[in-house]
Amino acid sequence: MRNFYLITPEGTKDLLFDECIIRREIEDKIHNIFNTRGYCELITPGLEYYDVFTLNSRYFPQEALYKLIDNKGRLLVLRPDSTIPIARVVATRLKDAVLPLRLYYNQSIYAINPSLTGRSDQVAQMGIELIGSSSRMADLEVISTAIDVLSACSNDNFSLEIGDVGFFKELMCLLNVDDDIKENIRHLIEMKNYPALNDLLDSLGDNKVNNALKQLPRLFGGKEVFKKASKLFSNPKIDEILTNLERLYKDISKLNINGKITVDLGMVNRTDYYTGVIIKGYLAGYGEEVLSGGRYDKLISEFGYDVPATGFAVNVNAVSAIIAKDNRKRTKPCDAIVFAEEGFEIKAIKVANKMRSKGRIVEMALFDDLETVREYAKERNVSEIVIVDEEYSGGGRNA
Repeated sequence: MRNFYLITPEGTKDLLFDECIIRREIEDKIHNIFNTRGYCELITPGLEYYDVFTLNSRYFPQEALYKLIDNKGRLLVLRPDSTIPIARVVATRLKDAVLPLRLYYNQSIYAINPSLTGRSDQVAQMGIELIGSSSRMADLEVISTAIDVLSACSNDNFSLEIGDVGFFKELMCLLNVDDDIKENIRHLIEMKNYPALNDLLDSLGDNKVNNALKQLPRLFGGKEVFKKASKLFSNPKIDEILTNLERLYKDISKLNINGKITVDLGMVNRTDYYTGVIIKGYLAGYGEEVLSGGRYDKLISEFGYDVPATGFAVNVNAVSAIIAKDNRKRTKPCDAIVFAEEGFEIKAIKVANKMRSKGRIVEMALFDDLETVREYAKERNVSEIVIVDEEYSGGGRNA
């Protein structure tokens, strides 16, 4: 039985008319920002081998991937992430390219989300990858570009969080527990579930590392966060991470963004390949981040090419949903309809093309009689009908 031929799969939707225009407007804005900074577009296949996403670290659980088999029995997946395939391209086809590489993409990712979460399984993403530099300037470039994207998509009504996943990872390295417990701790910190986090860490004993992890979700705010964090735990690596992040925070704060930036040391992304500075961007009217990214200095080495990298991705679906709330019509109305009497069809097409060359939106009438054309024009609120027949002289004869 064919029960699903009239609907789209769960987590997907059709885009109609104004939704398409909004999508293109957003893409055009972001394309312009990326292009003017010297980034070049790269497109990876929608299909990748399953092995691409199961390297030394399992970045994506198997149950979250859309899987299929090719004609040789090899396991494929629909691309759940854009950064990892780009890492593959950099380590293979671009291995001899001059560094740094500035790449950007505009493509969809696919991942199975739990039912009833309201999240899309197909997400249109745009983003950049800055490959081959571990400098502070590279971090500043990526973050300042993220700020420009958020500003352009929101009329300056946005906020940005920065953190450093290295702070969390260093604490976890000092914690003598198995990977499942570490993942549970990470999840509770990300969810800011204080009671469950405290209970779990209390069961592991009383020490400075556990106490620091308990406070991690609360390390959120302005410059005062750095002082609080340094008091919680200190060793040479932690001290260096906090010093570098504080300097970055102070520099970004000089970009005239009026207090839109905050520090969050409890920001621990699900994607394990991040190694340092991470960012999340938010727009008013949407409860989750619309932009996320950070530094991933070890990912490309898993494909055999050891170079540092940083970047971010924008959830174009989310930005589109926010902009669609303004209820402003974007579909341009038709200016005129050209009706061709029998034998004058080609002449009518030429007339319509001449009108379009002047910037007008012109439809060809597809009905045989003029009265039906008038009814159609009335329903579409088109005020002008141009009749092309033997009396047409070039100036136009309106119905």
